[in-house]
This record gives sequence, structure tokens and C-alpha cells, in this order.
Amino acid sequence: MKRYVMALSVAGSDPSGGAGIQADLKTFSALGVYGAAAITAVTVQNTMGVKYVHALPPQVVYDQIVAVMEDLQPDAVKLGMVNDVATLEAIVEALTAFPPKCLVVDPIILSSNGKMLMTPEALTLMKKRLFPITDLLTPNLPETATLIGSALDALIDVKEAADKILSCGVGAVLVKGGHANGDCKKDRLFCKTDDGVLLREFSAPAVMSRNTHGTGCTLSSAITAYMACGKGLVAAVDEAKQYISKALATGADLIVGKGTGPLNHFFEPRKAIIEDKEP
Repeated sequence: MKRYVMALSVAGSDPSGGAGIQADLKTFSALGVYGAAAITAVTVQNTMGVKYVHALPPQVVYDQIVAVMEDLQPDAVKLGMVNDVATLEAIVEALTAFPPKCLVVDPIILSSNGKMLMTPEALTLMKKRLFPITDLLTPNLPETATLIGSALDALIDVKEAADKILSCGVGAVLVKGGHANGDCKKDRLFCKTDDGVLLREFSAPAVMSRNTHGTGCTLSSAITAYMACGKGLVAAVDEAKQYISKALATGADLIVGKGTGPLNHFFEPRKAIIEDKEP
């Protein structure tokens, strides 16, 4: 018996195709992983920006996740945009009833201009109930600061911030350094081990491109795809970093829309990964 390697994305829909569910499914497919999706909200946006967000009923979100988990049994799950308590509660209940082998959470807390996208109540619930079942959290620097109740300009010690997040029960934290200045971008992975917290750093040259829409979604979904394939956490992050650097570089000169365009997810697509399934 054969089966696809599978991953599930739980996130918002981007009609322009650059971020959210669309970016996740493109990334899964480009890396040879079968992608399933549960939509949390329908956004009205394009490359020029987000106009508004229409959240789906929490019960519908819950039912989508359960329908996929009980039937397809994906190898890994990625969670993206959730902005209200009721929806987050529904997601936690679904993932508690059907625990994924691996859960990657991309905490979309702030917009690119610093506007809060998650209510304070939802943020509190995320820390209390979602973090303890999360294998990897992937905040950027502004989100890391928000998670520990700090201003970005006061975030000096990234390790101290990561330690506070890990104390909430998260298995590992990847603090993304894309917002930092400089020609080299550095992400820091903090993992819990029996000997304490392990730090691994991943550096890559900055890519000059106007097409960066969906970068965070793509990185977290690439990590999810590689972990679905059986990669260890460090290897999955390393390969995902390489993938996103090439997706940025090969899409830098392409024109999609009038604003911030998407990455080139399919610069070198893999064939679908099929594995043996135990009877």
C-alpha cells in the first residue's frame, strides 16, 4: 500500500495567492508534500494590502480540522492566522481531540505596519492552551517582543525572550531575524533538551526584492513540509531556510500586481513524495 506524505495548513485565505492558505499549499506542493487546508478566515486583500477580514464560524473551523485529521491523518500540521478567542478555542479543541505528530505555529500577531491582528484575550489563550501542544513556534522579532510584553526597541536579549516563551510549554522557538538591519539575516532556533536550551543559528544573505509577501507563511510551511517528510527539527529549519532564500531570489524580478508581490514557490518543484503505508 502506498500513500502521500501529507501536511495540513490551518490558516486564512489570501485571494491574491501570496500568503496564508495559498502560500502554504504552494509550498507543500513545491516540496512534494500533499497539502490539505482548513480555512480560519477569508481575507480581502491583494499585493497592495489587506482591505478586511471575514472570520469563519468557529464550529466550521473545528469541523474542517476534524474532517481532515480523522480521515487523512496528516504527518504534520501548520497553524497560521487566528485572531479571536472563539476560533482559537475551536482549533485547540480539534487538535487536542486529534493530536498531530508535529505542530508548527506561525503566530501572526502583528501586521507589517505594527497593527495588532490578534485580540489580547486570544493572545492570552494562545499562551495558555496552544503553546503547550506546539512543537515549534516561529515568531519574527516584533512578534517575539509582543509575546513577552516588551517593546521592540527594548528587545535586547533574544535568548531571554525565547526562554520566557519556552516556559509556556512550547517545544522550540525559531526567532526570525528578517526585521533586523544588515546584509546578513540570522534566525535563532531555541530547543528544549535534557541538558537545557540548545541554540542553533541559521544565517543567510539578505535578498533584495520587492516580492516578499508571504515570506513568514512560506518559511513555516516549508519547515512543516520537511518535518512531515521525517526530517529532524534542525534539518527541517536548515532546508526550509535554503528553500525560502531561493524562492525570494528567483522571484525578485517578477511582476505580480502593483505592490508587494509573492515569492517564486515553484523555482524547482519536487515530485510528489509517496511512501509505503502499513496495512
